[in-house]
Amino acid sequence: MAALANKHLAKKMARWAIVSATALAVVSCSNMPQGRISPDERAGIEARLLSDISILASEEFAGRRPGTAGEAKTLAFIQQSLTQAGFVSGTNDPANPWRAPVLLINTAATDSRVSITSGKRTVVLPSDNAFAHTLASLGLVEGGEMTFVGRLAEDVPDEQVLGRVVVMLGEPGKSPPRREALFKKGAAAIITVVEDAASVEQVRAFRSQDSFILASDATDHLSVFVTHEAMTAGLGEKQWDALVASADEDGFAPIKLDATASVEARTKRREVTSHNVIGRLAGTNPQAGAVFLMAHWDHFGECGEEGAADRLCNGAVDNASGVAVMLELADRLAASGPHDRDIYILGTTAEEWGLLGAKAFVQTPAVPLDQIAAVLNYDTVAVAPQGSDFVFVGEGETPLDGIVLDTLADQDRTLGNQIMAQQFIRRQDSWAFLEADVPAIVISTNLGSQESLETFLSQRYHQASDEVNGLELGGAIDDVVLNELLLKRLASTTEYPSGGE
Repeated sequence: MAALANKHLAKKMARWAIVSATALAVVSCSNMPQGRISPDERAGIEARLLSDISILASEEFAGRRPGTAGEAKTLAFIQQSLTQAGFVSGTNDPANPWRAPVLLINTAATDSRVSITSGKRTVVLPSDNAFAHTLASLGLVEGGEMTFVGRLAEDVPDEQVLGRVVVMLGEPGKSPPRREALFKKGAAAIITVVEDAASVEQVRAFRSQDSFILASDATDHLSVFVTHEAMTAGLGEKQWDALVASADEDGFAPIKLDATASVEARTKRREVTSHNVIGRLAGTNPQAGAVFLMAHWDHFGECGEEGAADRLCNGAVDNASGVAVMLELADRLAASGPHDRDIYILGTTAEEWGLLGAKAFVQTPAVPLDQIAAVLNYDTVAVAPQGSDFVFVGEGETPLDGIVLDTLADQDRTLGNQIMAQQFIRRQDSWAFLEADVPAIVISTNLGSQESLETFLSQRYHQASDEVNGLELGGAIDDVVLNELLLKRLASTTEYPSGGE
């Protein structure tokens, strides 16, 4: 890391020289529209973004997988960048300066066995038609009494579920909340009956992947997915067909089956302590609340196909580019401060596995959530060319609409496809904050060019090809320019008086 530190220090010195020179140039151009910058400053921003992305997406950082040496290098780089800009630790936890621990569970389902006993006959369901999984190392039910609930869940009496193997008919989109409700009632295992073997294989493939969950969300629920064909083999065609038909009858009630089920599922499981990295730039009014800049630092490590010449997923666009934009804005805000509100930088972990770092922050925030005026998220920004439309992810969800739209208008920028933008609202870290009623948005060009986005998604997204070569930084620079102006306004109690107070 010493060589990296020296390289980064030299880059920072050059960065400040460029910032100072271009700032003087901007001041001299009194007719330049608000928020616009000179070509020289654009070139300076581009050079700094490219430098940061190249470091974060280098082979040395090994794909920035949580819990690895790549994480340690990434956190050190971000912390060093923020320290040099004038930030201090923002964890507000003396025991954990800069790095807030996030306890994760790493899991991968390995094997399972499901059988049904009816009378003296026991049928082991074939593995291509039955799969069981749990987040515990071992999930086991032997000879569990079975209850068929059809499509019911909330209305099933607790005593008909407690300690039993519950059989339910699967329905896309409706099955997950039904399983959750039945597990809350004390089901020992839940068998979800799906249409075909392809559906079982889809679950198996997903659960067998090396994955992360928050330790706080880790349950020992034993979930089973089987086909109608498997249930027919286990209970007999006549009985199973009659059960399925009864589920659609008026007044249907759960049916205790004259059969038992045995389920065994094994999972490779280990605990991993990862970290969110948090920096703070103090404001002049401690009572005015805080503004957060957020980007997830993590990626997958090795995720290329087995046997491929290059299996390392460097994550240059996703999300070294977002971190680079966040750090550039941190530098610029520090140079233009002090601001009324505190400004926090939040680099989150494990976004790729379900916004886990952001959710962990919301569960144990470094700042009371009601004191956060705004959260701006930066994710996958090096996609669109210069001059692309902006999108506003989270429009209509927070009190920030007015100040965002005014800032766009002041820069003569327009919004693009907002229908597409809203499709991404649950797929990035700001959603974890929105669920907790914290104003959190994305204002970016990253979705502003459908052609560029489709090319990235098809050719580079979550692939080993997401490397530094071929980056498109034009839109990312536009993001820096607009977001800097927006953040200054959000950090001002004069221009945005109500936030966080």
